Amino acid sequence: MNIEHHDLAHEFPEHREKIHSLKMGSTHFSKLFEVYHTATKEVKHLEGEGMSVTAQKKTRALLKDQLCAIIIA
Repeated sequence: MNIEHHDLAHEFPEHREKIHSLKMGSTHFSKLFEVYHTATKEVKHLEGEGMSVTAQKKTRALLKDQLCAIIIA
């Protein structure tokens, strides 16, 4: 099984410092980050159980889009 890293530090290593700064200084970003992290853990768990994760992956992608918009703003 191929392990993919979906945490933001792996997805956007060039923005690692900004991500950390936003997590510390923005309540909105921090909450979105936690929801994204939880969604990623859920997807990994469900995939490990052989269950369908289409809806969870869509949710995670939407969260990632929101986080990316904040990071590059």
